[in-house]
Amino acid sequence: MREKLLWYIHEVTAPERTRLAWFDLIELGLMAVGFLLYFLVRGGIVDRVGDALEHARWIIDRQRALGIFIEPAINEWALAASWRVRLFNFAYFWLDFPLIITVGLLLFWRSRRHYTLLRDALLISGGFALVLYGAYPVAPPRFLPEWGFVDTLEQFANLSYQAQSMRPFVNPFAAVPSLHVCWALLLAIVLFRATRSWLVRGAGVASLALQAVAVLATSNHYIFDASVGMAVSLPALAAALWLDRDGYPRLRRHLEQRARRLAALHTTRV
Repeated sequence: MREKLLWYIHEVTAPERTRLAWFDLIELGLMAVGFLLYFLVRGGIVDRVGDALEHARWIIDRQRALGIFIEPAINEWALAASWRVRLFNFAYFWLDFPLIITVGLLLFWRSRRHYTLLRDALLISGGFALVLYGAYPVAPPRFLPEWGFVDTLEQFANLSYQAQSMRPFVNPFAAVPSLHVCWALLLAIVLFRATRSWLVRGAGVASLALQAVAVLATSNHYIFDASVGMAVSLPALAAALWLDRDGYPRLRRHLEQRARRLAALHTTRV
């Protein structure tokens, strides 16, 4: 059993592996469980309504002082045309987790190394975000109607995150950081590394740009949230790159040495 476990870890950490094997189902299953646990933990964080609203108003005050409180204007601009509402609702919902899953599966098939880099960066940034959600709850703009914000997803797309069926997975006060922007940035960076196609690279950049506007247009985030999301992505990406260049190779060397020792011990006993 121990030998099989060592073999499994050695195989799944092989950066250049391209073939598909039965144990890839374990990897995909673990990722599905990992992201499910992330959303459950995120949704299970206690809602501190007073703190969340206070923090939101502090952010607005700081942005107003800097002259960058443009969220009401962007939300109003989006609402002025039905096609913009549909575009930003689509971007906010479909260019987030559904796109990440699609690209992740394609990378899993075509470039295991870049799949692993994306996976690790997403999971690490998600871990950072969970800490911030618990320490610093923030109400999104849609919770501040005094500024004229309209929740475009609820009003025009029937995608309210407050629906009863969504509550176990959603913390309405998890605005900082914006993982929509964080993960869109990580996705764009990994795509740049994974391919030389300027069409694919351009699509990654376009998705990031569209998402950065969508989080404001749909009244789900402030500029502050997006900025923190980008900041969170950097150490997560750095950690993922270290694992790729140093961490996994060290682990594989250790496993190979361990396997040789076990084989030698088995030969001696025989």
